[in-house]
Parts: sequence; C-alpha cells; structure tokens
Amino acid sequence: MKKLPVSKLPVIIASLAVGACLLGAAACTPIANYQGFQPIDANPNDVKVGTDTRTSVRARLGTPTAVAEFDKDTWFYLTQVSDKTAFYAPQVVRRNVTQITFDKDTQAVKSVDIFTLKDGRVVAFNKQETPTRGRELTFIEQLFGSLSTIGNLPPNQDQTPGSHPGQP
Repeated sequence: MKKLPVSKLPVIIASLAVGACLLGAAACTPIANYQGFQPIDANPNDVKVGTDTRTSVRARLGTPTAVAEFDKDTWFYLTQVSDKTAFYAPQVVRRNVTQITFDKDTQAVKSVDIFTLKDGRVVAFNKQETPTRGRELTFIEQLFGSLSTIGNLPPNQDQTPGSHPGQP
C-alpha cells in the first residue's frame, strides 16, 4: 500500500472539511411544497365581474377547490406554498384564497374576493374533552381483559369471525 506524502495531508483534510460544509448547507436548503390550485394558463384574479359566467369560469380555471356548504353559488380556489427546512415544521410562505360568488338568477359573476395569508385568523380550539359513559380501565385490566378473548377466536381459518360453527 502506497503512503500519502505528508505535504498533501492538509489539502485532503481541507477539501473534506469543505465538502462536509457544503453537504451541511445543502441539507438546510428549504424545500418548497405547492398545494391546492396552481394557475398555469389562467389566474383567478382575471375573472371579470358581470362578464364571466359559471360556465366560463369553470372552462378557464377548472373545478373549484371548494364550494361553500350552505351557498352553492360561492366557489373557492385555494393556493398555498410552504417551505420545509431540515427537521423543522413546515412554514407557510404564501396562501391565496380566491372567492368567486355567482348571481343565482343570471349565473354571472357577482364578486371576486382575494384573501392572502395576512387576512387569515388563528382559531382557538376548545381543548376540553367530552366525558363518555362507563369507566376507564387500567393497563392491567385491559391486558387481562384482552387475554380472556383469545379462547373466543375461530379455531381454523375457514370459519368467518362472527359466524356460528357449522355455517360457511
């Protein structure tokens, strides 16, 4: 085996260190994730109030991301871009919600509203739990309770669970 000259050893160590730094920097590069409606040929912002109809909007933009539950004349086109860096949680960079409302009688576009990430609100959820009937079992009770059901399993693979013996 051939030995390396001592004069080249610092160069090799320095190049390995630089390579490790580049690999570390590449691992910290954020990865963009695109979700929802992605405008390619047409943009929801180009929809004209009073000019476009439900048919022309669907032909230009396609099926909406969501339709309002209680008002079928309101369509939503949602777009979201989030960045994920290494092991950190994804962070939303951009969110656009385009709300298109149609007139019930003429089917023409009545209004186009555009909401961004700045328009969003944080909703506080109630973290209380609803009590259920019955009692809570301890770990030991659950363990021994499940062991008692082992004898109730079908003896062979041909019997379907829940059927009586002798039935197919």
